[in-house]
Amino acid sequence: MDTVLSLYTSVANVQCAMCRAVLETGADAETAKSLNDGIVYLMVVPYILVGIVGYFVYRQLSKK
Repeated sequence: MDTVLSLYTSVANVQCAMCRAVLETGADAETAKSLNDGIVYLMVVPYILVGIVGYFVYRQLSKK
């Protein structure tokens, strides 16, 4: 259940301090949404890659 919630991007509303400062200087709502989507994308990709590598390692070790 935790995996499903962590992949659901609308519950993850993350923003670094520098990104928030840039958006507070007058950017519109569409820019803020795009920036949040990019942050979530950059955050999720390493976990997906580690999961794929872990799956292949598990498959190789379970054959022996």
